[in-house]
Amino acid sequence: MDKYNEISCVEKNSPADSAGIIAGDIITSINGSDVYDVLQYKYLCADTKLDIEISRGGIAKTFYITKEEYEDLGLEFTYPLMSKAKGCANKCIFCFIDQLPPNMRKTLYFKDDDSRLSFLHGNYVTLTNLSKREIKNIGEMKISPINVSVHTTDPNLREFMIKNKNAGKMLDIMKYWAECGIVMNAQIVLCRGINDGAALDKTISDLANMYPSVTSVSVVPVGITKYRDGLYPLKPYDKEAAVQVVSQVASWQDKLLSKIGSRFIFAADEFYLKAEEEIPPFEAYEDFPQIENGVGLIASMQDEFDFAIEDVKPLKKEKTVSIATGMAALSFVQSLAKRLEEKTGNLKINVYGIENTVFGENITVAGLLCGCDIINQLKDKELGQALYITTSMLRAGENVLLDDVTTDDIEKKLGTKVIVTDNDGFDFVDKLTKMP
Repeated sequence: MDKYNEISCVEKNSPADSAGIIAGDIITSINGSDVYDVLQYKYLCADTKLDIEISRGGIAKTFYITKEEYEDLGLEFTYPLMSKAKGCANKCIFCFIDQLPPNMRKTLYFKDDDSRLSFLHGNYVTLTNLSKREIKNIGEMKISPINVSVHTTDPNLREFMIKNKNAGKMLDIMKYWAECGIVMNAQIVLCRGINDGAALDKTISDLANMYPSVTSVSVVPVGITKYRDGLYPLKPYDKEAAVQVVSQVASWQDKLLSKIGSRFIFAADEFYLKAEEEIPPFEAYEDFPQIENGVGLIASMQDEFDFAIEDVKPLKKEKTVSIATGMAALSFVQSLAKRLEEKTGNLKINVYGIENTVFGENITVAGLLCGCDIINQLKDKELGQALYITTSMLRAGENVLLDDVTTDDIEKKLGTKVIVTDNDGFDFVDKLTKMP
């Protein structure tokens, strides 16, 4: 157990550094309580006065720290969760990891279902692997927000979809947490003909009754790759089916905006693109509670782009560049590129939609593109002085795509510089209009 509490780094001039705690120390207790994971650690560290017991080379030491309430101690740990990450115990009929191609990087095949990762990193959890103690601890510590993979509030249907005998207990857990003051966001992975239609109406209604404890709900289409042999047969959303979802969500938004003061339920951008319907305006997404889930990303980027382009000046020199994007957002990116070309005069932008041959034609988002597809499909294209890709294609904080191809690899294969843009309109405009 102690190895999970080993300190890897101490921030300079932090409360821990000032007290004399160093990297390599192992925390054994805080204010007399054992530290069994990162949530317990953060909860215990909220106090203004701390007695921290550590083991240094097998010798016990105690440090007394006085700090501001909730002030961070300035510690990083060798194991960020201060325990093992919890794996998924479900066999979801829509699981994306079960559909991954072979020979991808090993970390992609790990299925996490850890409430701590929900709080720390925004991951979504199913709540099927929590003990009674863990459920109670989260409520008592008021860990918020928690992001819940709901999918449906019908207990029997949820057990069928998730293939776990505990799946039907989700709503009771959420109601308990709501009573404890926990804030939650919910996600519905929509499977055509299974949890949409009337089942979706019930789910939205049940969750809306828990507002504002449940602050928002996203509806995203199930991702279906070409690697589904032996898995439950799922049908992708086509234009007609997507139109029905968009209409259903819009109807609920109107009703709930009047009833609770929030639209509450939001459809992923993919649904509007599949339906070939206009993306809702910026204000329709309120405070963009689920933008990291692909909800409102286009509206946000469009709004930022509209502001950023106002300050763009004509380019004095000619410049040709290219953009690689997924097929879903191709027309949107083309519209932005055209406006930039018109505003700058000397800027030519080639926008290339990349077919996802690795996962299959049903996967059209940029974030799931692999380096090999970008290289193979652009090797004979006019690329100009630089190729732009979005940061959503890369592993967080690194320059590596899903298939372990790096941006350096792409540069070498295609013979042009690769520039990564953030998922916002300001960065997009800024980087495309800068002269190399």
